[in-house]
Amino acid sequence: MNIFRFAGDMTHLLSIIVLLLKIHATKNCSGVSLKTQELYAIVFVTRYLDLLFSFISLYNTIMKVIFIGSSACIIWYIRFHRVVSQTYDREQDTFRVIFLILPCLLLGIFINHEFTITEILWTFSIYLEAVAILPQLVLLQRTKNVDTLTGNYVFLLGGYRALYLLNWIYRFLTEPGYRQWIVWISGTIQTAIYCDFFYYYFQSWRRNEKLSLPN
Repeated sequence: MNIFRFAGDMTHLLSIIVLLLKIHATKNCSGVSLKTQELYAIVFVTRYLDLLFSFISLYNTIMKVIFIGSSACIIWYIRFHRVVSQTYDREQDTFRVIFLILPCLLLGIFINHEFTITEILWTFSIYLEAVAILPQLVLLQRTKNVDTLTGNYVFLLGGYRALYLLNWIYRFLTEPGYRQWIVWISGTIQTAIYCDFFYYYFQSWRRNEKLSLPN
């Protein structure tokens, strides 16, 4: 594992910690998209099915369990917590995720490395992760004013993917024969989706203003 991969993993983990701290400490989930969190849960469950039949390393196993467990925890807070669930923006979080899930599933079936159930689901998870943040970004645009912790959560998620781009470049330069076109293209699209958010995030930071996204 190289430093870019490790930094990406830690940034991803930090984004989840920030979101859980926001929800747990403030007992408030306004501005957080349940749709995005459910998409991430689908991503992690379909990607990490290998937990059932293979062992790569203790680090790898722990990280996979954390990502699945934290997603389930966030969804539970938003759906079922007596106080937190009352702050969920149901009227604003209306992105029709079926239009993300179905195309990604079809891509996973027809464009993959190997036509097996586990490989199709793994590939599906790669495609779905690339667009899973869209409901969250749409929700933030609709609510306009973004609280600091939610903004930091989205920024860290984008930062994690940007660090993975560096990881892939490093591996391409140092590992002969390393090619992962599906992962590269999906990850590049995912990072590009964040670019608009990054621009307004840095603008608000530079001006010392509250983050606000245009419609």
